[in-house]
Amino acid sequence: MKARTLKKDKVNVITLGCSKNLVDSENLITQLRGNDYQVVHDSNDEDANVIVVNTCGFIDLAKEESVNTILQYAALKTKGDIDKLYVTGCLSQRYKDKLEEDIPEVDAFFGTLELPGLLAKFDADYQHELIGERITTTPQHYAYLKISEGCNRTCSFCAIPLMRGKHVSQPIEALVKQTKNLVRTGVKEIMLIAQELTYYGLDLYKKRALTDLLRALSDVEGLEWIRLHYAYPSKFPEDIFDVMAERKNICNYLDIPLQHASDTVLERMRRQITRKEMVDLMMLARKRVPEIGIRTTFLVGFPGETEEEFEELCDFVREMQFERVGVFQYSHEENTSAHNLPDDVPAEVKADRANRLMEIQQHISFDKNQAKIGQTMRVLFDRKEGEYFVGRTEYDSVEVDNEVLVPAADNFVRIGDFAMIKMTDATEYDLFGELVD
Repeated sequence: MKARTLKKDKVNVITLGCSKNLVDSENLITQLRGNDYQVVHDSNDEDANVIVVNTCGFIDLAKEESVNTILQYAALKTKGDIDKLYVTGCLSQRYKDKLEEDIPEVDAFFGTLELPGLLAKFDADYQHELIGERITTTPQHYAYLKISEGCNRTCSFCAIPLMRGKHVSQPIEALVKQTKNLVRTGVKEIMLIAQELTYYGLDLYKKRALTDLLRALSDVEGLEWIRLHYAYPSKFPEDIFDVMAERKNICNYLDIPLQHASDTVLERMRRQITRKEMVDLMMLARKRVPEIGIRTTFLVGFPGETEEEFEELCDFVREMQFERVGVFQYSHEENTSAHNLPDDVPAEVKADRANRLMEIQQHISFDKNQAKIGQTMRVLFDRKEGEYFVGRTEYDSVEVDNEVLVPAADNFVRIGDFAMIKMTDATEYDLFGELVD
């Protein structure tokens, strides 16, 4: 193995899991570069001699991907192809002792809130002046803004509080400063993320302050779109709908995971809400913001879920006509309260129910997209792919929602710019359009 000094190290940060992990990786990259390290993100080049794997530990598939990735780099370390291997993130937080025992090739494991300890392995100082000046790894025109860490909810299926701790809000002024810095670098859209958005402010301001934050961010000059992700339906602060309707740069978009619609399942999930209360909230959202696009996710195969309870969920999806739906299959997670229940829905039944629910939503999505043909909509373009420029409307977030495809042969738009597009065709999950002169 070549002898190297630490200051000549090249670091490759590998990010697995959700956008919240991505922000953590961006903060790490910012600190390392602030200490004069050469750092790349998710690079396929083989010239980095130090690897940091930022893991996900949310569900079985994510844990498997994280372990496989660690093992991949552990093998490279054994061969002498890399010098150091560090692991951080949710999986490391949750299973640190076990991982240390099973994968001794890793030089050190760190939890979700141990960035200073990880930096110490590089003899790097944590530079407070870099807070709010995050280097982003996303395309220049959009970025994620993590407004809080942790979660105080007690959903019986969820291990996030075990990995991320209690809810801690970031002050409004710090988030405004970070947003201004992002806009200065060319960011036009920010996506607000947290384990749970609507709890924001209770720890700092003794009240739900998401609306106050939204108004402050909306005032940032040059910020075109603000998008809300991961809102919790119970005790939802209804004034969010008022500020959404009031401010043009707050997208008419709400990501609000509902998880189920059977009262008996919701009770076992400890969701602190009933089906009727969810229906009332969705109706209120559409009344206050008639153009709103609602994205939600559901969990099928929860312990004890009967066919009748699943059919209640199907009926709810038909009734509510959501713009966007995602479906997860239940994963039996250690140390959650649901782990005390028998995981009695067979894997093939979970998969079948997920497919059936998505088939219902597929028809809904197709009808809603067909209704957009002939409409002219404002689109933000993310990339060029093959023969198309690919963008999104305000009703669509990155990677999880619909895309707008515009033929590159007949139209030209700049990546990162907005353009008015007339929709000419539609499928279940994509819109096709042409540039309006």
